[in-house]
Amino acid sequence: MFVILTYDVKQKRQNKIMKICKKYLFHAQKSVFERYMTDAQLIRLERELARFSDPNEDSLCVYKVPNYRDLTKDELGYSYANDVDYM
Repeated sequence: MFVILTYDVKQKRQNKIMKICKKYLFHAQKSVFERYMTDAQLIRLERELARFSDPNEDSLCVYKVPNYRDLTKDELGYSYANDVDYM
């Protein structure tokens, strides 16, 4: 499935959350990550994020697109896909 993850977390946890996201996903925008992943990979990601985030203060949203054949993506403006560290 194709996964898009967005987050808005307290400053003290931003670096840790970003590092976890970069382990599993491609960095698309400042607090947006994406990638095709298996269910098992997604479970590992969500468990790791749950350990380091605070559900009372932080917002993490995971969008799951199971039928990626119907997914299209239009990029308007700068694309992080052009950066060396994207993949």
